[in-house]
Amino acid sequence: MEFLYITIAVVLAIIIYAVISYFRIKKAVTNLTQEQFIEGYRKAQLIDVREPKDFAAGHILGARNIPQSQLRQRYKEIREDKPVYLYDQNGARSGRVAIFLKKKGYNQLFQLQGGFKQWTGKIKAKV
Repeated sequence: MEFLYITIAVVLAIIIYAVISYFRIKKAVTNLTQEQFIEGYRKAQLIDVREPKDFAAGHILGARNIPQSQLRQRYKEIREDKPVYLYDQNGARSGRVAIFLKKKGYNQLFQLQGGFKQWTGKIKAKV
């Protein structure tokens, strides 16, 4: 019986954490469809937050690679006065990056809904 209560408590904690994370991300960043993303990313800073090996395998044309793992050291490379368009492989990391940037004073944050794996536009890859 005690095991059941512990299991229920853990499941509830996970659900609460997921709901809080969802609302924090929703407050920090605007999700854009690929069409909306294409409309604005050329006038913005396009940041790929995946690791360098993923970036090298293929990325959106014109993107800069600032991996999430290096963000704390490199976030000042991103201008606060211009929109920031973020993407990762599937949308999870870019949301966390947006929360971090929001705390640092960035306000124009957008992310590609579904991430790079949903992208059908132009890409560049190292051969």
